[in-house]
Amino acid sequence: MPSVANVVFDIGNVLIHWDPELLYARLLPDAAVRRRFLAEVCSPDWNREMDRGQPFAEGIAEGVARHPEWETEIRAWDEHWHEMVPGAIDGTVAILERLRACGVPTFAITNFSSEKYAECVVRFPFLAGFRDTVVSAHERLLKPDPAIYRVLLTRNRLDPATCLFVDDVAENVLGARGVGMNAVRFTSPEHFATDLVAHGVTID
Repeated sequence: MPSVANVVFDIGNVLIHWDPELLYARLLPDAAVRRRFLAEVCSPDWNREMDRGQPFAEGIAEGVARHPEWETEIRAWDEHWHEMVPGAIDGTVAILERLRACGVPTFAITNFSSEKYAECVVRFPFLAGFRDTVVSAHERLLKPDPAIYRVLLTRNRLDPATCLFVDDVAENVLGARGVGMNAVRFTSPEHFATDLVAHGVTID
């Protein structure tokens, strides 16, 4: 079997924190109301459509049209989006930078809206250093669809067996394995460092 030579990162909750609770705990202090809002109004399925490529303004407008009584809170998803992203996961960023310093090619596959991804590249310059980033909104594909992983592999002529993919979502890890990539679930920078060693990637 080929050895791992390329490391492929998810971005949200691997390299940068993302948690809607951080914003909506301020806007909706009642926990039960907040849970219902995030399940039924600004729901995961609604957000995924923007990750799939729907323009952010269009997604917000559709949300307001369906739930006009929540207009202020829905618009906050856009206007105060960065409150949901309090900062980088420093331990993982340190690993990323060490991989790059050692000459290991690094790539990314991320479910992300076009607009917010562009904002995050400015806010977090290390995101611009990947050899290639497959952004779901750009491709109109979402993890764990096998096609999104194949975009990276085909575009960069990569053997999947030489790639190690890391993601915090179990389904996305399985999706990568389904196309022949090595893949691990992210739980902490320390655990990921151990996974790298287990796959023969040294960064000392």
